[in-house]
Amino acid sequence: MGEMPMLGGWTMSMAWIRMPGQTWPGAAASFVGMWVVMMVAMMLPSLVPMLWRYRQAVGRTGETRLGRLTTLVGVGYFFVWTVFGMVVFPLGVALTSVQMQHLALARSVPIAIGMVVLMAGSLQLTAWKARHLAYCSEAPGTGRTLPAGVRTAWRHGLRLGLHCSQCCVGLMAILLVIGVMDLRAMAVVAVAITVERLAPAGERVARATGTVVVGAGLFLIARAAGLG
Repeated sequence: MGEMPMLGGWTMSMAWIRMPGQTWPGAAASFVGMWVVMMVAMMLPSLVPMLWRYRQAVGRTGETRLGRLTTLVGVGYFFVWTVFGMVVFPLGVALTSVQMQHLALARSVPIAIGMVVLMAGSLQLTAWKARHLAYCSEAPGTGRTLPAGVRTAWRHGLRLGLHCSQCCVGLMAILLVIGVMDLRAMAVVAVAITVERLAPAGERVARATGTVVVGAGLFLIARAAGLG
């Protein structure tokens, strides 16, 4: 999707705007469809190692339906991200509507964006982030055996999705405020997520990313306030 003209120094994504002749359910379905495609592209590189570890853990039981069960784990994982997108869309629509109706409020948006970026960077430095990152990087754990079964696979996928969506919430917040359909922003966030998941010292990578993001947030706030 394209971008709208600048309002208060901030370009609002057409992702939150209903096209002429389009119903709100249609707009929501269109957004969620694009959101799912975007999440698959962004998260698949870091998901593949988790699916491989699951396959190994279940394979130790002698289970032969590894392909179907592993696929089900992936479906459960992206189901969580789909629900995430269904929550994000009405929030984005509401915020965009407020900005368009109240131009005075729209002028404060650049500072608000800086605050979101600052908080997202700070979140990268917390023990909460480290805990969820450790789960995403290690689950189900080396040498562990998982029981085979459709229900277990589905629940494992949901659990991975919940942990990983919480692990990524700060970085995803940055993507949402910068431009949810901005390919450059998507690429940067996807690389950051993949590296912190796959690097041997993932927590250090997350903290380094957080430090850079905190600095970017402070810069954006200073510039929006006319101090830069």
